[in-house]
Amino acid sequence: MRELRSLNKYIWKYRWRLSGGIFFILISNYFGLLAPQLTGFVVDEVQKKINPQALTPGRIFFDPLVQYCITYFRSLSLDFSSLVLFCGLLLLAFALLRGFFMFLMRQTIIVMSRHIEFDQKNEVYNHYQLLHAQFYKMNSTGDMMSRMAEDVSRVRMYSGPALMYLINLVILICISLFYMFQKNTLLSLYVLSPLPILAIAMYYVNTFINRKSEKIQAQLSGLTSLAQESYSGIRVIKSYNQEQSSVAFFEKQSELYRKSGQALSTMEAIYFPAIGLLIGLSTLLTIFMGSIYQLDNQVTSGTIAEFVVYINMLTFPVSAIGWVASNIQRASASQKRLNEFLQTKPEIFSPVNPVSINHIDTIQFNDVSFTFPHTGIQAVKSLSFEVKKGEKVAIIGKTGCGKSTVAQLIIRMFDPGKGSIMINGTDIRHVALPDLRKLISYVPQDVFLFSDTVLQNINFGAENGTSETAEASARNALILNEIQGFPKQMDTIVGERGVTLSGGQKQRISIARALAKPNELLLFDDCLSAVDANTEFQIAENLNEYLKERTAIIITHRILPTFKFDKIIVLEDGMILEEGIHEELVRKGGYYADLLSAQQD
Repeated sequence: MRELRSLNKYIWKYRWRLSGGIFFILISNYFGLLAPQLTGFVVDEVQKKINPQALTPGRIFFDPLVQYCITYFRSLSLDFSSLVLFCGLLLLAFALLRGFFMFLMRQTIIVMSRHIEFDQKNEVYNHYQLLHAQFYKMNSTGDMMSRMAEDVSRVRMYSGPALMYLINLVILICISLFYMFQKNTLLSLYVLSPLPILAIAMYYVNTFINRKSEKIQAQLSGLTSLAQESYSGIRVIKSYNQEQSSVAFFEKQSELYRKSGQALSTMEAIYFPAIGLLIGLSTLLTIFMGSIYQLDNQVTSGTIAEFVVYINMLTFPVSAIGWVASNIQRASASQKRLNEFLQTKPEIFSPVNPVSINHIDTIQFNDVSFTFPHTGIQAVKSLSFEVKKGEKVAIIGKTGCGKSTVAQLIIRMFDPGKGSIMINGTDIRHVALPDLRKLISYVPQDVFLFSDTVLQNINFGAENGTSETAEASARNALILNEIQGFPKQMDTIVGERGVTLSGGQKQRISIARALAKPNELLLFDDCLSAVDANTEFQIAENLNEYLKERTAIIITHRILPTFKFDKIIVLEDGMILEEGIHEELVRKGGYYADLLSAQQD
């Protein structure tokens, strides 16, 4: 339960809705519990009409409002049929008033839970945006989505229906017990004796059903994931001739799901009739004991009828104890999962008093080292170099030499474990993250496109992006002609992660996205690996012109001889192996010269 304390801030925020809801629950139950008393009065009047000599106990307790109505009816000296008619109309009025206040009750507490759900989803989503890249390496996307969707929904069931039923149960039981014990204490004890057994039985049965339901939900989630993977990887399945084995595996998992569903259905088939049986036993006990007391002239027929109505009104709230307790347990478990992420502090964050920058003159790596914490691999070792404004720098090396890590360190996806990265002489850890990243256009090695139009993907980072700027960027990235060949051109939906496009098209659209955002520094991380040599040559020519007045760092595993670099840095095992311009490195006859020779061959 302590995990649910984190919801107190939301409960306090919507305290007036909750207070109103509690008030409406109280009023609706009050009008609901007047009906049994009025019913008992009418039954007694009918008994007197049938047998005028029937003995009745002394003064019978009625709620002041019901007592006032009875006194008023009697003062009118109504005949029997008129009295019954007026009582029937009054019962209808009580029912309408109860229904009206129940509507208001739901409009306050249930709507409050929807507001809490909305706020909590936004809190989780906003927190996800703040978390560092390492967090996303350590946690799966499916788990994060599940926590924001399924777990928040379970918490909503606690803050809405479960809380409402719990308050309703407490208020209804308190008022009912007060009225029942005012009528007859001993009969009340007999009548209420089966209800604790009902509550305990419902608790254990609900717990069992919830465990089964969670297991079935997990199996359904597994089936859905299996189907999704099969659809996404259908080309691989077909190429390896694995259709039959995939179908057989899916059938096996479906059979397990079917058996679990049947077991749950069997339990529910026993569960609901059992509730009806216990309710019937309570009603039977009420009539039996009431009849015995009536023979001794301790109660009237109306009192027995009143108690029967009370017991039927109490049965559902009492049987819901198990459901409420189960929902509280599930909400507590879900909130615990949410708190695990919400209490995770971002390792990369803006300083309290940031230094403001609006341009980039120099970038300096001063003895920078970095080790990935989840693998222990040291990607960069004592790295030092400088990039000045307007320079075009290439970082070349084998796979795993730390090239991409350099780019991620510059945009502060990670912070160096040792050394510092300076922009204009200021450590980037002293610069606000938005200020730093808005000055940089980054083309990652792992290209990602949103499931949107080509136009929206290109203009994603551009504050005032237009179709003209998108076209100009696409032209420089050598993708405009292909876009114009699409059925809807710039309005073509690229599909999830750009599934409708080839690898080269996705890379070039990603390049166009970077070019559409006119920034001080452009980072290209192996962004031409999926294009052919001729396309690469033309893009390099376009970029030479586009980057004439800009600073650029181009990370690649192969040499781009047509690109005019002011400096080339060759990395090996996270350290600088060679550094210089193209001609110097060729004359040295080292790794760069060997790579150029192999590439030309």
